[in-house]
Amino acid sequence: MEGNPTRIILLGYMGAGKTTVGKALSKDLGMMFYDLDWYIENRMHMTVKEIFDERGEEGFRKIESNMLHEVAEFEDVIISCGGGTPCFFDNMDYMNRQGETIYLKATPDVLYKHLKMGRTVRPLLLNKTPDEVREFVGKQLAERETYYNKAKHVLDVNLMDNFEKIKITVAEVKRLLDIK
Repeated sequence: MEGNPTRIILLGYMGAGKTTVGKALSKDLGMMFYDLDWYIENRMHMTVKEIFDERGEEGFRKIESNMLHEVAEFEDVIISCGGGTPCFFDNMDYMNRQGETIYLKATPDVLYKHLKMGRTVRPLLLNKTPDEVREFVGKQLAERETYYNKAKHVLDVNLMDNFEKIKITVAEVKRLLDIK
């Protein structure tokens, strides 16, 4: 691959490190970074939770798909998608047409630990006990993997839990995409 790809699209379950890897990759490659959820919040002037509360999941997914189609037209970008983005409408096929898709793959236990440590409010996890969250993550990940596995590249990120390992993950993404 000559130079950087025009678009790198990171996908995977919530807590997999898409935003963390995206920011680090953006800095390393000098490409703009867009977290799709943040992009939606900026454009809609509402939080993802407020959109879920007002329009339900179906309403949010329509907005998400429209915003994905908008941001994935930008040149020289790294995009971090929400965990459900690939699973609705034609989003996964569209992302594969638009750029290099990378599934950041982690086990349910690792995802649970990351979500527990995270500071972000996750609308799909609200009002669940730790056991319910663990069960929900395992079940939903199993349902979503069919979509995630359609990505052009799959990268195991189970060990990405500190800065050094994030640097290794960025290097691995660059290797996968043949970026110098």
